[in-house]
Amino acid sequence: MRVLLADDHNIVRTGLRRLLDAEPDIEVVAEASDGREAVELATQQSVDVVVMDLAMPNLNGVEATRQILAQSPAPKVIVLSMHLDRRFVAGALQAGASGYLLKDCAAEELVSAIRSVAAGRAYLSPQISEVVVEDYVSGLAEDDSSAWAVLTPRQREVLQLLAEGKSTKEIASELYVSPKTVETHRHHIMRKLGVDSLAELVKYAIHEGLTSFDA
Repeated sequence: MRVLLADDHNIVRTGLRRLLDAEPDIEVVAEASDGREAVELATQQSVDVVVMDLAMPNLNGVEATRQILAQSPAPKVIVLSMHLDRRFVAGALQAGASGYLLKDCAAEELVSAIRSVAAGRAYLSPQISEVVVEDYVSGLAEDDSSAWAVLTPRQREVLQLLAEGKSTKEIASELYVSPKTVETHRHHIMRKLGVDSLAELVKYAIHEGLTSFDA
């Protein structure tokens, strides 16, 4: 099984590579340090499974998962995250992830998860399963005011880049659109969210898990 590792921490990728390369049926063929690079490498490389962190610069793991799974044929995606928050879990599963594990899981669990999703089965760590079941039983619906419900995928991309301090020109260059288009997105984002300043946008993006400065 050909695996792509996506995590913005080099030490994490190095540890995961050593772990997975020790397995006779698993080969790490590429590494990505941010979400956008993960999408590009998943397109360029023939991979079976992507092990994806959620909190990454330029494009977070949820949006990267969504874009990767829009490909044909699409690899399976396993989210490996430090976040147990139900918003992160729901976002990843709604984006199409086949698995979700916490970063403190045992090495054997990650290997089992990769084999499971590669075989077409879903895999959730026990803690994640509890969150999913609790939400199902309680009928908990996603908050209609959340970024996942209110904003389009492109607007979420722009919001993340704005929150990370990118200028309008930098965002336009990264997304291959005009600066005017970026400004239009920004205007629509602020109107939809009911905020009046960039500082409020940054706070909102962090709260919704679109970006993070500590993950």
